[in-house]
Amino acid sequence: MTRTPETPLPSPKECRRLREAQSLSQADVAAALGVTRATVRSWENGRTTPRGTNRDAYVRLLAGAEEVTPHQENPAPALVGAATGPVQASPDRAEPAPEPPSETPRASELASEPDPELGPDPARGPEPELGSELSPEAEPEPLSTSLTPDQAFDALYAFCAPALVRQAYLLTGRRELARESVERAFQLAWHRWPEVAMDRDPAGWVRATAHEFALSPWHRLRRRHRNPEPPPAAPADRALLDVLLQLPPVYRRTLLLYDGVGLDLPETAAETEASTPAAANRLLHAREAVATRLPELAEPKELHRRLAEVASAERLRAAKPITVRWGGEQRARHWTRAAIAFTVVLIGATTLTLRTAPDHYEPPLAPGATVHGVPPRVAPGPLSAEELALRAKLKGETVSGPERLVPKAG
Repeated sequence: MTRTPETPLPSPKECRRLREAQSLSQADVAAALGVTRATVRSWENGRTTPRGTNRDAYVRLLAGAEEVTPHQENPAPALVGAATGPVQASPDRAEPAPEPPSETPRASELASEPDPELGPDPARGPEPELGSELSPEAEPEPLSTSLTPDQAFDALYAFCAPALVRQAYLLTGRRELARESVERAFQLAWHRWPEVAMDRDPAGWVRATAHEFALSPWHRLRRRHRNPEPPPAAPADRALLDVLLQLPPVYRRTLLLYDGVGLDLPETAAETEASTPAAANRLLHAREAVATRLPELAEPKELHRRLAEVASAERLRAAKPITVRWGGEQRARHWTRAAIAFTVVLIGATTLTLRTAPDHYEPPLAPGATVHGVPPRVAPGPLSAEELALRAKLKGETVSGPERLVPKAG
C-alpha cells in the first residue's frame, strides 16, 4: 500500500498564533473539525499531532482557506466532511473506517482492532466539551508573567478543583475521599509549583495526581474507609455508581477520562500509563460492563450525560485555595520538623555509641583451672607446745644474733 506524505504542520506555538490571528477559539476549531476541545488543546501543547484528513483540514483552517466565524453553529461542510469521514492510512498505521456506534465489538476483536467509536464519528455527535460537569468550565488563559505564584496557583485551583472533586467522587464513591484527593493533589502541586507552572498542561498534572491518590490501594487500611458512605438518593444514580465501583480501578479511570472528561484515546492512554491499544481494550470492556447492567447507557453520549448528572447531583464543594495552600505549607513544615527530629536522634545515638564503644582491643580472659597439691589453710587456734617453744626462742635472740647476717661498714 502506497502511503502519501503528510501535510506540513506548523509548530504548536505557531498553530496557536494562527488560530488567535483569525479570532478563533479552541471550541470553534474543535466544532469545525468534529473533535473535542481537549484534542485541539493537546495539538497546541505539542502532546499530540493530528493525522490523516484531520491534519489536512487543520492546516487549511489555520491557513484561512476556509472561512469559519467564531461561535459558528454549522461549520463549513468541507471541513466537517474531511474531519468526520473515513480515516485514511497514516504513516504510522492504518485505521479502519468507523462503524455504526450501535454495534459492540466482540472481545476477540479488541486485541487486533481499535474501537471504531474512538475516532471521529458523525453518528456519535460532537463530544461534550470542557463546559460539562466533569471538566473545567472554560479554557484557561495562559498565566501571565506578572502574576505572583499565589495568584497563579489560585487561578489554576479555581479552574480545576470543582471538576476534579466530581471526577474523584465517580472514581471512589466517597465524598470526603474525593475532596481529600483533590486537596492533596493541589498541595503537592504547590510544593512543586516551579515544576508544575512550567508544565505544558498543569491541569493534566494535577488531574493525574488526584486520580492516583483517589485510587490508591492503601486507603482500604484506613479505619474511616472501612465504613461505607450513604449512596446517592436517586435509584438510577445508585445503579450507575454501583456499576462503576465494580469495575477494576484502571478500567474505571479509563472510562471516566474518555467518556466523562472527553480526552481522546492517546491522551487517555498517556495519563493511565498504558499503550493506545491497551487503553482501547479497557474502554471497550468498561463500556460493555456498563451496557450489560444498564442497557440504556450503551450510547457513549448518553453515558457521558449520566456521568455528569451523577457527579453534579452530590453538589460537592472544594475547599478554598488559600486553605489548600496553608494546609500544604503546614504539611511541609510538619514533615520537615519530623525529618530534623529524626536526624537529631540519629546523630545523638551515633555520638553516644562512639563515646561508649571500646577504642582498643581487650583480649578475653582465659577460663579458670583447678590447682591441685596446695594444702588447705588451717583456721587460727591455740598454739601447740612446740610452737610456743619456737616463739620463745625467737623472741629471746637479738637482732644481731649469730643466726643473722648483718652487713658491716667497710
